[in-house]
Amino acid sequence: MNEKTESYNNIDLMGQREKTIVKTGIIGIAANVFLAVLKAVIGTFTNSIAIILDAVNNISDAGSSLITIVGTKLAGKEPDKKHPFGYGRIEYLSAMIISVIVLYAGVTSLFESLKQIFHPETPEYTPVTLVIVAIAVVVKIVLGRYVKGVGVKVRSDALINSGEDAALDSVISASTFVAGCIFLLFGISLEAWLGAVISVIIIKSGIDMLKDTISKILGEQNDIELARAIRKTVLEFPEVHGAYDLVLNNYGPDVWNGSIHIEVLDTCMAHELDQLIRDIQIAVYKEHRVILTAIGIYSINTQDEEVIATRERIRKIIFSHPNVNQIHGFYLIKEKNFIRFDLVISFDEKDRKALYDTIASELKEEFPGYEFQIALDTDFEEELKSPVQQIKNTK
Repeated sequence: MNEKTESYNNIDLMGQREKTIVKTGIIGIAANVFLAVLKAVIGTFTNSIAIILDAVNNISDAGSSLITIVGTKLAGKEPDKKHPFGYGRIEYLSAMIISVIVLYAGVTSLFESLKQIFHPETPEYTPVTLVIVAIAVVVKIVLGRYVKGVGVKVRSDALINSGEDAALDSVISASTFVAGCIFLLFGISLEAWLGAVISVIIIKSGIDMLKDTISKILGEQNDIELARAIRKTVLEFPEVHGAYDLVLNNYGPDVWNGSIHIEVLDTCMAHELDQLIRDIQIAVYKEHRVILTAIGIYSINTQDEEVIATRERIRKIIFSHPNVNQIHGFYLIKEKNFIRFDLVISFDEKDRKALYDTIASELKEEFPGYEFQIALDTDFEEELKSPVQQIKNTK
């Protein structure tokens, strides 16, 4: 299978994903509009603020589904000069808008519930209206599970948020049903108090959704499973003796670019390196749909015994400190008494800079005639590896 065929297949997969999201969004709109009309009629006849608010909430859910559809369509636009990495991140903006809608619905419901607490109105529930509310609960539960399930399958945060919102709506409707039953049996109206409690739950959910979406827009740590799989693929090449500094940039759901450094023997020729880099890029794209835009090279000295011995002495000093994850990119120029390498200190270390300074001082004391250039590096996959694995990766 050539690269052009791979590219076409990728486009087909993205197109299928878009169709699935749009179809799910349309189902969400139809279901929520139907429930909104039904609840508005019931709420008006029963004088129930809880049911009327529930109807308004269904309208906001229909709006959320519409935003999901529009966001998915916009995110599917082809890359252009202004946005060469595409428009995939628009989906995160869609998810953020839905989060704001959920948050607004929760705040509005809280205010209306508080009004009813201080200025109560007697509802007029009947067994028939409660049966209809119960049906609405079932519809919302089914809709919520379906939408969230599809969202997880196609990795759409907007659908996942809509599904979670639908699940919360089913809780609201169920609470209204319980309040109605209590009123019919005991003549006690609790819907305003239940509405206040549920509103607080909705507000918290909206805040959590918003925080999660903003975190993705700002840029999170590498996808742990994806990063592990990519490193494994790269290390399967026999010429690669170490893989470091993997950085993944997310440009929307399932749209990743990245870079990595690999360690190879100093006997590797330029034309061999060129072919190796191309083979790695193709393998990573075929297996993980990630484009490695850059692959840096670290050379391992295999011919100078003095350089090898010096490297081992330095490793011994550095790994005497427990929170050092790895060193890589070691390079020594004997003629200039110059040593350079990257040093990765765990985020578990309370003061990484202080440990860096300590190690630098120890090395200067051990090698007084040398100039050191030590880069304090970051391991973007720190959570992937146990300490034993981290040490192995520096060999």
